[in-house]
Amino acid sequence: MTPERPDPAVPTATYRLQLQPDFPFGAAADAVPYVASLGVSHLHLSPVLEAVPGSAHGYDVVDHARVREELGGEEGLRQLARTAREHRLGLVVDIVPNHMAMSPRHNHALWEVLRDGPASRYARWFDIDWEAQGGQVLLPVLGGPLGTEIDRLKTDGDVLRYYDHAFPLREGTAQLPLPQLLDAQWYRPVWWRLARTELNYRRFFSISELIGVRVEDPEVFEATHATILRLLREGVIDGLRVDHPDGLADPDAYLRRLHEATGGRWTVVEKILSDDEPLPASWPVAGTTGYDALRHVDGLFTDPAGFGELLGQYRRFAAPQTDRGGDWDATVRRAAYKVLTHELATEVDRLTRAASRLCATSPEPGLRDRAPWALRTALLELLVRLEVYRPYASVDAAGVVTEEAAAEARLAFAVPEEAGAVDVVRDLVLGRYGDGPGHVEFRTRFAQTASALRAKSVEDTAFYRYVPLLSANEVGGDPGHPAVSPERFHAYCARVQRDWPATGTVVSTHDTKRSADVRAALHVLTECPGRWADVLAEVTRTGEGVPDAQVAWAAWQTVFGLGPAEEERVRGALLKHVREAGLHTSWTEQEPPYEEAVARFVAAGPCGAPGERVAAFRASLEPHIRANVLGTALVQLTMPGVPDLYQGTEHEYRALVDPDNRRPVAFRPVPADDADADVDTDTDAKEAVTRAALRLRARRPEVFGDTASYAPLTAEGPAAAHCPAFVRSGEVLTAVTRLSLRLAEAGGWRGTLLPLPPGRWSDVLEPGREFTGHAPVADLFARLPVALLERVPD
Repeated sequence: MTPERPDPAVPTATYRLQLQPDFPFGAAADAVPYVASLGVSHLHLSPVLEAVPGSAHGYDVVDHARVREELGGEEGLRQLARTAREHRLGLVVDIVPNHMAMSPRHNHALWEVLRDGPASRYARWFDIDWEAQGGQVLLPVLGGPLGTEIDRLKTDGDVLRYYDHAFPLREGTAQLPLPQLLDAQWYRPVWWRLARTELNYRRFFSISELIGVRVEDPEVFEATHATILRLLREGVIDGLRVDHPDGLADPDAYLRRLHEATGGRWTVVEKILSDDEPLPASWPVAGTTGYDALRHVDGLFTDPAGFGELLGQYRRFAAPQTDRGGDWDATVRRAAYKVLTHELATEVDRLTRAASRLCATSPEPGLRDRAPWALRTALLELLVRLEVYRPYASVDAAGVVTEEAAAEARLAFAVPEEAGAVDVVRDLVLGRYGDGPGHVEFRTRFAQTASALRAKSVEDTAFYRYVPLLSANEVGGDPGHPAVSPERFHAYCARVQRDWPATGTVVSTHDTKRSADVRAALHVLTECPGRWADVLAEVTRTGEGVPDAQVAWAAWQTVFGLGPAEEERVRGALLKHVREAGLHTSWTEQEPPYEEAVARFVAAGPCGAPGERVAAFRASLEPHIRANVLGTALVQLTMPGVPDLYQGTEHEYRALVDPDNRRPVAFRPVPADDADADVDTDTDAKEAVTRAALRLRARRPEVFGDTASYAPLTAEGPAAAHCPAFVRSGEVLTAVTRLSLRLAEAGGWRGTLLPLPPGRWSDVLEPGREFTGHAPVADLFARLPVALLERVPD
């Protein structure tokens, strides 16, 4: 039976604040009057539980029982909640069920496990394979092989120290000679490079500093959620954002347990959906955190024909550095092979061992006599062909690991006899050989490995290797097909309103690689690919020291999207770009000469004199960038779902990948008479649009909530395709300008009309204007390239 959906206290809109030691609960409380004046209903806080000291993000939790002292502790959080209540705001908090920090000196539960081994009361907390590595937990912390580092390991009473690292010593071992002492522990410090192939604990993606938590265990769930649940019961917090559910052993069961424990509080999950992939219907949540909405909003402002031309230019410009000619699907697959055989090799080994045990001990003759190397190869071939983050028990798995994928995988083998291994592995994934503990373990490991693979191969590798249009390379995006037609956008919104009306929507987050306003500028390049090619040819001729054409293409788009910026910001983003791509340098195999060449190129080119030419080109397109910025903002704020605003994005906000997008935001004081003041659209049009839409949502929640409706509105005339519009509950109308540069080149609106629903409609953005009947679109957009209308009561 499908659990009831959460209903209590559904936000009308949320505002994300990035807490850190330099911006604690007290600073957040100071920002409350300003945030409340925008019209949101809830603050959305990054993780609030105890984290590694100095953490700028809070996802490296070390103690679930305590609210983070560096932020002000529990009393600071309670004071923030009280201040928020005084301004009629609730609190939504980000929680991290999948992992904790692999920091024994701060993580007391992990400390006890390393000291006492499998007998520890906390051993059940962590996903450790005690059968591997001789019963020791591998700790990849040494800067080199043990032989070169052993003199830096020192005993200090009952503690083993290595630089800033501290590890507990097993009782009775402190007096042993160092080599014997190391052998006697429940852990083994090793060279950090061994994490790639030898690690025996589950981690977050390929980040060895984060250890997986077995939250599927009821006792572990209760211990790690007790404080958050108490704060919910006491009314300190009101809703939850769940980080990375794909990493859990059983997301379905976890979310059901969480739903029951919270009493159905509003909860959204950071589930990244592939194109047209549904959110599991059995999940008792309000929906996702909104990356699927981001993809559709961005796609609405991307020209499909222009992207095709831009792709062709990219292939010519960057060849031969483009990853095999600039094909997205091929780039993803090659990145997946690289990730599986390098960063996730240890996860593949564990999965292979699980499959081998099942085959060797199975009563099914069809599973017997399967060589581990053949099973491993079959696993690789199926994993790289999985087009979603992971299969779920609540989804028809046959639609996830398809017959077509298996057939394609069989073709990848060197000899036909190996084909049977693909079918064996596929059927094990689909549960066709039983539901014993070993079978469940295998399916769980496959799903967890698949999610880590998708994140690492797509978001952290392919997004940096395939770069014809940087604005398409966003979490949940489809860079190979970034454009979304108005018809497809409307169909998506109708599904959201029908199935997940309280889901989250976002366009900028703490994790987006470029803020919405940077992406809005980049979308315009799909409307003028020829002009962009001319500019690129000019700056490339005058540029100096181009390290390679592919990174040059990405660099020029970066400064076009960002506009004039400090060299340090651009250099930091490009350095991260080339390391993530892993083509010439990487995080673990750095090539200083190449990285120095990139830095010199940034200084002399994008941030030098040639960059001024790009800035001038951007300035010439400013009206069209503005249309995209305002259109993106208004669509997100009025489409189905609960919009989440990232800090500072109510104004024009240009940011690159983290840590650039986590810089502090200055919140201005709120005048005493600001509650109902109108913002001058000529001074800050984006703020005006944002405030107007948020306040309308707050004033008329029935128009946008669970029982609301969504209806497309079709313009009439030669430029109808440039005016996507929709009506919410017959009471509020949104219209925006799409592909405004193409529109201008075609001669403008030329008498295009927007047939309004019956009645009189007042302009929310320009009070005093009213429209009825067939409104000329040129009149609607006389001052702004967007319109927000409200029906006048009879």
